[in-house]
Amino acid sequence: MTQAPEPAPIEAESHRHATAGQPLSDAHVEVAVSHLTMLAEPTRLRLLWALREGELGVTALAQAARCSPTTASQHLSKLRMSGLVDQRAEGRARLYRLRGAHLRRLLDEVVGHAEHALNGIPHHT
Repeated sequence: MTQAPEPAPIEAESHRHATAGQPLSDAHVEVAVSHLTMLAEPTRLRLLWALREGELGVTALAQAARCSPTTASQHLSKLRMSGLVDQRAEGRARLYRLRGAHLRRLLDEVVGHAEHALNGIPHHT
């Protein structure tokens, strides 16, 4: 798996999302499926959920995901290569953070949807 390229700066007026009611391009579908596939693994979902609170190191993330630091590092590497998280070095430590507000909102929505399903709460319209 190759690392996702660094995104170019986006000017507000040129930043457009896919429009509801319009067909999705093959590129949109491919990238969206790739990202959803990354979320469709329990350890990675737990890691991403923990990162909603901000930047964390591997040890804290491993505890949050209930896995070993080695396992957390392997999953974080996949998430970084897929472009969902960023990493920076602070001394010998590696700190991770979510890449962008879209991912944070997606996590909130998917976990909120699961909460509604688990607790029999009617879904929002």
